[in-house]
Amino acid sequence: MPKPTPPVTVVIPARFGSSRFPGKPLALLAGKPLIQHVYERALASPGVQRVLVATDDIRIRKAVTAFGGTVVMPKGRFRTGTDRVAAVARRTSGNVFVNLQGDEIALHPGLLADLITPFLKSGAAMGTLKRTLTSSGEVRHPGIVKVVTDSNGNALYFSRAPIPCDREKGLGKFVAGLHYVHLGIYIYTREALLRLAQLPTSPLEDAEKLEQLRALEHGIGIRVWETRHQSLRIDTPNDLKQAESELRRTARRPAPGRSAGRTNAEARR
Repeated sequence: MPKPTPPVTVVIPARFGSSRFPGKPLALLAGKPLIQHVYERALASPGVQRVLVATDDIRIRKAVTAFGGTVVMPKGRFRTGTDRVAAVARRTSGNVFVNLQGDEIALHPGLLADLITPFLKSGAAMGTLKRTLTSSGEVRHPGIVKVVTDSNGNALYFSRAPIPCDREKGLGKFVAGLHYVHLGIYIYTREALLRLAQLPTSPLEDAEKLEQLRALEHGIGIRVWETRHQSLRIDTPNDLKQAESELRRTARRPAPGRSAGRTNAEARR
């Protein structure tokens, strides 16, 4: 008999405080809070059994429960989203967890499926996604994290710097098939997630401000799969208008339907 597929829990870390965009999870986008768009898109993805919002803010809790979502409020101070997801994992069941940033809206349910499906078959401890870059401007942008992998799809390095460098064309020059953006979406086994949260902040993690480097520096391999599906990332208030136009355009497509609160049995906190 085929081995049963383990249930997958998506955890969305959501902080109210943000230096560039305070209150971002509650910013209205097409008439809904941003966190609701992220939550509903995650819940509609194949392979996802449960979606939880992890927050420390009562305003976010009220907004999520108002649209029928499930909230957990782990106590403590957390260095990164990964550490907040680990705190949720300690208090809930499940062997596979996805860390989905609260400002990353999947425009197609296949985005998360491109991560979940191969991960469950791979035997990897941790995984993430990449998507091809298309311009030198993207390669040079420090807000766009680049990833370099080996021939088997294992991450070699993540950086805000324009990597890799084509020596002939020069630093920061786009080369088709060479440059990839890293999407800040992670999947972990329970064991890897809890181990990662117990490790100290690593020097490269601190320098680049990229939490996934903690895993690489401590010998936790990260498998990277490619997706062609697009997502919307909201970093600043200026991104909202452009995102709203994109949502209107994609809204013409049929949406796979599961209501926000229908399948979640986790007690709201």
